[in-house]
Amino acid sequence: MSSIKAFSPLSRILLCLAVASASTPVLADTVWLKNGDRLSGTIRVFDGNKLVLETGYGGTIAIDWKQVATLESEQHLLVKQDDVTGEHAKALVPAEPGKVTLANDTAPKTVELASIEQIMKPKPLIEDFSWKGNIDVGVDYKRAEKDTDDYDIDLKTQARHGRWRHNAEAEYNREKQNEVETTDNWSADYALDRFLDEKWFWQGRLGYKRDYIEDLARQRTIGTGPGYQFWDDELGAFSLAGLINRRDYEYANGDKDNFYALTARWDYNRYLVGKTVELFTSGEVGKPLGNVADYALDAEAGLRYKVTDWASLNIKAEKDIVSGSDGDIDETRYSLGFGVGW
Repeated sequence: MSSIKAFSPLSRILLCLAVASASTPVLADTVWLKNGDRLSGTIRVFDGNKLVLETGYGGTIAIDWKQVATLESEQHLLVKQDDVTGEHAKALVPAEPGKVTLANDTAPKTVELASIEQIMKPKPLIEDFSWKGNIDVGVDYKRAEKDTDDYDIDLKTQARHGRWRHNAEAEYNREKQNEVETTDNWSADYALDRFLDEKWFWQGRLGYKRDYIEDLARQRTIGTGPGYQFWDDELGAFSLAGLINRRDYEYANGDKDNFYALTARWDYNRYLVGKTVELFTSGEVGKPLGNVADYALDAEAGLRYKVTDWASLNIKAEKDIVSGSDGDIDETRYSLGFGVGW
């Protein structure tokens, strides 16, 4: 009896609230299939005829859109019926088979599922904090007439807080043929973006590359200029930036050059097939304002296949050209490897 009396009225109230909150079901999205099955989870994206549903019982599931009868969600979602315009729905309400109702501030709108091209969570301009990135590792051992050991490590990460966005990249490449080093270089790059509105931003950039094999031993870059973010959503991102750079070249024989250059940078990625395949490319092409070189190109392109939510396989091609200088460079590298993303 004494233990029961020890509970005060406030304690009893808190205990009741705790029990009630623990027993309250967690809200989830629901997908009804044409065969009568019902799946619960969180809708992540619909694109490429696949609806991606994240579940607590089966991980991420890609559902064939043609098998969906209707669906329900309390998320704020962007529903696009063409490539340009989209409707912001505060919720999705189930309707008769083959249709769904978009709940918004005005009158609810019922649409055919077949007319929907994309569903995704809208990305606001101002976010408290977001961080994403990936590390790709490629290793190739070949034992033949020429023994080849090839290592490639690539880090790319991006963090955003409000109107500020931080971009960092680092890469290391090393290759040996019959114990003779044919490639040995590393590079690091950092850029800070300040968004002026939803699309336009101003960028400042610092870069450094060290090469222990080629005649062009060191490259230092500092630049600034405007950029434009065409899109950045659940399915990928695409941005362009035009910069004026100050470049410093140092060659293996001790010669040095410094000059200004006009450059264009791009960064593009796009998820395909229900976010299981990612197409990506990034790089920079520039025209020196002096007579040091005709042009310079540093670019990469590839495909990434998601094995799990965080692990992926990737294939990538890299091109590095400095044309018209004393230490001309024309390198092409191909790699196949394993990656981790977040």
